[in-house]
Amino acid sequence: MRTNSYEKDAMQRTILLTVAGILAALAPVAHGQDPKAEIQKKLNATIVLTKTTADSTDIVKPGSILDLQKDGLIMYSIDDKVAPTFTYKDGKLSMGFGANMSVDMQLGAVEQGLNHLNVPQRKFVAGEKCWAIQSRVQDDGVILEFYSDPFDNVRYIGQVKFPFQKKTIPPADEVMKTISEVVTAEPLQDDAKPAAAPEPSEPPAPIQQIAPPPPPADAPPAQPKTIALGQTKDMVVAILGQPTKAANLGTKEIYYYPDMKVIFVKGKVTDIQ
Repeated sequence: MRTNSYEKDAMQRTILLTVAGILAALAPVAHGQDPKAEIQKKLNATIVLTKTTADSTDIVKPGSILDLQKDGLIMYSIDDKVAPTFTYKDGKLSMGFGANMSVDMQLGAVEQGLNHLNVPQRKFVAGEKCWAIQSRVQDDGVILEFYSDPFDNVRYIGQVKFPFQKKTIPPADEVMKTISEVVTAEPLQDDAKPAAAPEPSEPPAPIQQIAPPPPPADAPPAQPKTIALGQTKDMVVAILGQPTKAANLGTKEIYYYPDMKVIFVKGKVTDIQ
């Protein structure tokens, strides 16, 4: 009977310890402190993702422009639909044997005989710019997927994984510091806020509204402002004025006006929407 009592007590202690461990693990989540969610929140606030077309051939909505801080990031042509995954560890970008095997299997499914040695690719160096099109926070690390401007009419994609050390999820600020060693985000143009106008010392006098004189009965109607393909940016600005917003996508630029969007390639109008 004594032995059974000891076994019962030991089993109860084991159950209590197990439940306590589970509750301790769930405590941060219960208090709204899910570490992965905090990291994703910081990522979303720091790096605005770029939206691409369904086939990834062009940018629909530009996000943050990223400045690369490290040499040696290799990306593959978007035509092959495979993004190589580099790992950032100990201050270096590398792609191990397992990652090469995985990407070779993916490339072989796209085209027989294609692998990481012969796929169209480009090595990027510190100082070059790119975009982020996806961010994922996993149990073992953060993955950012990058997208390049066109080089000789070819865009490239690639991924960098920032692994968590010792199988623990670090604080969000620590993760963002590590990511900033590889890429830093330039501030968006929309983030710039105009300075507040100074308050007048005295209320301004009311302005009397004076209606403009009516145009002569035989005056011709004002001609609409029009632009044409092939015109330069200066010519467009001279006709339409300064755009309300501009997006610089490398060799491609977009000027936004209230009622139209003007697209330039190499400084000349190629499309009007």
